[in-house]
Amino acid sequence: MTPETYSAWIAYSTILRKEVTRFLRIWQQSLVPPMVTAILYLVIFGNLIGERIGPMAGIRYIEFLAPGLVLMAVITNAYNNTSSSLFSAKFQRSIEELLISPTPHWVILLGYVSGGIARGLMVGAGVCAVTFAFGARGFHAPLIALAVACLTAMLFALGGFLNGLFARKFDDISTIPTFVLTPLIYLGGIFYSVSLLPEFWQRVSWGNPIFYMISAARYGFLGFSDIGLGLSFVIILGFIVGLFGLCLWLMGRGIGIRS
Repeated sequence: MTPETYSAWIAYSTILRKEVTRFLRIWQQSLVPPMVTAILYLVIFGNLIGERIGPMAGIRYIEFLAPGLVLMAVITNAYNNTSSSLFSAKFQRSIEELLISPTPHWVILLGYVSGGIARGLMVGAGVCAVTFAFGARGFHAPLIALAVACLTAMLFALGGFLNGLFARKFDDISTIPTFVLTPLIYLGGIFYSVSLLPEFWQRVSWGNPIFYMISAARYGFLGFSDIGLGLSFVIILGFIVGLFGLCLWLMGRGIGIRS
């Protein structure tokens, strides 16, 4: 290992350790609430309303609902962790210590994003355990389910980093999740199969990137998907590459991180 590679690894592992320690220190706020929310969804929608709805696409409704709830937890926690952490570093001006060090921008980006991925996957695993406790079935393709969760967490951790770059006050890190992220999640097919919609609204759903993630996750859990698995992965990877490149470009120009 060259000195440059070793230095990059030390910087990356330090940032990651700081990020993980940060959300584990407040686990009552960062890890527990999403599981409580999942329990409420499963009780109200899965058991009470689900019994009246009946099977969705031939699958018991509570089982149909479970993959979407897991992915929703992954998305929101990966996004919120990275956006709030980066903004806090800017607000406290601790980000300047990283910027004046010889740490490459891609190492800083990967460190923050990996912290978001760690929180997203940890919360997702907890919500997954909750769904199993409510009677959801096991995995149809566990490796695909894990791959979808990891890639989705990475994508939205990058999105959170982008939000953190542009945020100028604390309110700015909640605007995008409230007015953009939440509608996309709920219209992505968590509670219904897109195939049940009229053709026009099906085409509208195809423009929602979260639709592809939920469809791929549902295949990993149930063996059922509204759209081809290969297309879903291409869409997810395309967004990851695009956002990673955009974040690096913005950091290189000092946008959002230099006064």
